Amino acid sequence: MSRIGNNPVNIAKGVTVNVSDDNLVTVKGPKGELSQQVHPDIQINVEGDEIKVVRPDDQKQSKALHGLYRSLINNMVVGVSEGYKIEQELVGVGYKASHSGQLLELALGYSHTIFFEIPKEVQLNTITERGKNPTIVLESHDKQLIGQVAAKIRSFRKPEPYKGKGILFKGEVIRRKAGKAAAAK
Repeated sequence: MSRIGNNPVNIAKGVTVNVSDDNLVTVKGPKGELSQQVHPDIQINVEGDEIKVVRPDDQKQSKALHGLYRSLINNMVVGVSEGYKIEQELVGVGYKASHSGQLLELALGYSHTIFFEIPKEVQLNTITERGKNPTIVLESHDKQLIGQVAAKIRSFRKPEPYKGKGILFKGEVIRRKAGKAAAAK
């Protein structure tokens, strides 16, 4: 029994959900519009201010798709009504982040500056305060896209466990390792 799939998705105010004949779910809200193609075996029912996801049988594949599509539809409803926000910190001496439009410019201790084009669906902001680590703030209505962009930014300089330098998500704690022990004489 899929516990996630059995829960109905509550539709927030100002959000409209449309399910086409070929199982294409379209969600529109104040922050934007998202679409998701649903497997033909899974049935999507819009009843009042709730969306119910129904599976045809109790096979393993059907159970897996049941919970998956319920979560994807819930993420779409939350995204177009509230939106998602990811904050990343640059920890390291001389690490800098700045932006002009949708172009993110990163100085991460390499011999060159990294330029990264952010998709137009994601709003970008960089914060640099004296005495604090530079911060990158990403906001979007698409949870999958914002997560993918944040992962790509993080991949430019992953946090390392010895000095704790790198690009970290806000509030993330890196398990530190001890360095080389001094040679005993």
